[in-house]
Amino acid sequence: MLISKLNIKFMKKIVLIGIIVLFATTGCTLSLKKKETGLTMDQVKEKTLNYINDNLMQPGRKAEIKEIVEEGGMYKIKVAIPDNQEIVSYVSKDGKNFFPQVMSMDEKKDAPAAEGGDAQAAAVAEVSKKTQRPKVEVFVMSHCPYGTQIEKGVIPVAEKLAGKIDFDIKFCDYAMHGEQEVYEQLNQFCINKTQPTKYLTYLKCFLEKGEGENCLKSTGIDVGKMKTCADATDKQFKVTELFKDKSTYVSGQFSQFNIFKDDSTKYGVQGSPTLVINGEKINAGRDSASLLKAVCSGFESQPEECKAELSSAAPTPGFGSGTAAAGQDAASCGN
Repeated sequence: MLISKLNIKFMKKIVLIGIIVLFATTGCTLSLKKKETGLTMDQVKEKTLNYINDNLMQPGRKAEIKEIVEEGGMYKIKVAIPDNQEIVSYVSKDGKNFFPQVMSMDEKKDAPAAEGGDAQAAAVAEVSKKTQRPKVEVFVMSHCPYGTQIEKGVIPVAEKLAGKIDFDIKFCDYAMHGEQEVYEQLNQFCINKTQPTKYLTYLKCFLEKGEGENCLKSTGIDVGKMKTCADATDKQFKVTELFKDKSTYVSGQFSQFNIFKDDSTKYGVQGSPTLVINGEKINAGRDSASLLKAVCSGFESQPEECKAELSSAAPTPGFGSGTAAAGQDAASCGN
């Protein structure tokens, strides 16, 4: 069923007003009231529904959770609210973090994100420290839906400004999405280190379906070089050792991933994604146009490429192509 623009505005009023304000001020996630571990899917479902009805709905109105499934190391839930409206959201498996989204089926895939996306883009902070060659660092988790979202948005910017910025994808100092994430990040780090000219090509392939093995073949990565680097890096930063030793887990839940720990600590990185330009954490939309504007604000003198017209539609979270609906460029994976 298509959702009308009027209904979308009404939905925002009863669900998103408080959420968007909190996202803007914290840059991270919304935590549920009680912090628990070891919850079953049914317990997470019940807890999330209680949270929504107790905190986000107007008196006398109740939401329902129509569906809950595992996806990308989290639970994907379909929330039905009055007037035949549905919201697709995510909840961490421990029941600690709620990632609300609003999805309008009226919007075409090639259309810019409506209202919420535009507001986020308009709120881009300008970099205060200008340099001749801006340093752009994007901290993500490889399987975080919102990390992959900003990667899809920032790659065209990195390609447009190639040779004029120092661009790097880095990883948060903990991994929320299990073994697949830990070893994918180890591989990506080593592809970028040993074969930097092929890294973005590989990353674009990976962002399509999350199939790292197939992308190693299709993009011509020298797997031998990558594995030699990965083995050495694994030993240096104790990646596998820390993954196996759950007593070392962050908050007792997430494996440490310390390759970029010093940078994460220096910038105060708390979740995926975090954008850092010239050493400053910067708020920006996750569409290419907003990211280009943010990066270009770090130049002492902006090059001609900063006038390029890139897409103002935020990519959809997760793997695959498409355009995000309103409100989908504010969430993150993190504590």
